[in-house]
Amino acid sequence: MSSPGAAAGYLLCTNCRKVLRKDARIQVSPPLTRGPSAFIPEKEVVPAHPTDERTSFLVEEYSTSGRLDNITQVMGLHTQYLESFLRSQFYLLRMDGPLPLPQRHYIAIMAAARHQCSYLINVHVDEFLKTGGSAQWLDGLEYAPQRLRNLSEVNKLLAHRPWLLSKEHIQNLVRTGENNWSLPELVHAVVLLAHYHALASFVFGSGINPERDPEITGGFRLISVNSFCDCDLANDNSIENASLSGTSFGLADSLEALVERMKRLQEQRAEDQVSQADRNARFEREQEEDLFMASEDTFHSFPPSDFEDDTAVSAGISQYVDDPGFGYEDFARRGEEHLPTFRAQDYTWEIHGFSLVNRLYSDMGHLLDEKFRMASSLTYSSMATREGVDTSTLRRALFNYVHCMFGIRYDDYDYGEVNQLLERSLKVYIKTVACYPERTTKRMYDSYWRQFRHSEKVHVNLLLMEARMQAELLYALRAITRYLT
Repeated sequence: MSSPGAAAGYLLCTNCRKVLRKDARIQVSPPLTRGPSAFIPEKEVVPAHPTDERTSFLVEEYSTSGRLDNITQVMGLHTQYLESFLRSQFYLLRMDGPLPLPQRHYIAIMAAARHQCSYLINVHVDEFLKTGGSAQWLDGLEYAPQRLRNLSEVNKLLAHRPWLLSKEHIQNLVRTGENNWSLPELVHAVVLLAHYHALASFVFGSGINPERDPEITGGFRLISVNSFCDCDLANDNSIENASLSGTSFGLADSLEALVERMKRLQEQRAEDQVSQADRNARFEREQEEDLFMASEDTFHSFPPSDFEDDTAVSAGISQYVDDPGFGYEDFARRGEEHLPTFRAQDYTWEIHGFSLVNRLYSDMGHLLDEKFRMASSLTYSSMATREGVDTSTLRRALFNYVHCMFGIRYDDYDYGEVNQLLERSLKVYIKTVACYPERTTKRMYDSYWRQFRHSEKVHVNLLLMEARMQAELLYALRAITRYLT
């Protein structure tokens, strides 16, 4: 896939890359931590799963790799969700469907490449070849069939600015010709793209480490996964010391304050005296505040052209990407005419998206619906050290905040709750994971909810992943519906 120098260059932070560019001969081993995650202590993930009969059964039944890979081990902290995830992914990649098996994996590679997620690229390069894919396609998009190259525009828009997707994009793909897409094929492709864009968010947000590979020298693949490096980890607390036990008075106090705010909001919602005009204004205000927050925070310190200009990255990933400089921009940008908001009530997953997917790609709608519901409803009625807590208000705030960043508004939701429940460091983390996942660092992960368990932070990542995937699907399926009508 790439040279050791390319691998090292990809993994290092921006400052390290500048140094290495001065001497292209320098080769640096990937800075890896033990276990499936660079963010979570190995002892909190690994011991529970190799002997867990339930998890082992799920892997045997539904895993595409047939083993406990690092994603599965981290997701295995929430076994109920893991089952829905594995069933959905297995159906997308393995079961009867509109697209041939090799093309499914190539589309997964294209999607992962938009976020420089070499973990997923590595996995699906292997699967692409195992299912009979042509090795020549792996030399770059220009070697793939024209119909797959035609999908690049939809891939780009869905990954970064899905609100720009229109029925004209759909029309261009399904128009008559030898390279056209049928509607069932296109729905299959769109679900794959959204799935792997969102899964890249989970990979980076959870600090998933590269897989060990006994066939490769040193045991690890050369291209690694995350954009943090030794200098980033050195500036953080060590993983072992960052177990987030929350024993200090300040942390315990903040937990109690959060629980009290949740209770108060639930009581206020029962009275429901907020007018629709006020709800709309609070949605607009949340987007405006998000703009000001984004301009000040660390993820904007990365030069936007870093992916495009870094030859080390390009050697391993960008051959699968058209227009690599294209990325996320805030939905409500300052100084520009406001784009029309996507009113969730006008095109819902439950009524519109679900039925369209099920009609064109049998049973996929049911699997996606089950996965969305599982992520949203999953609860253990606890928060850190507190038991018997109703977390529904917090879970909805997390889900709706992601949709807000993608321009989706719920008329029945009071967006004032977002600011009351989500601290600034958590909002920075959410925006990074959902919009620029390749920029996530361990420092961002450690900075919020220090008193919470790692399993609770993984639960946050599951919510962010599913919220992002649903947002992309809503825009894509709405465009397909408009094309059909």
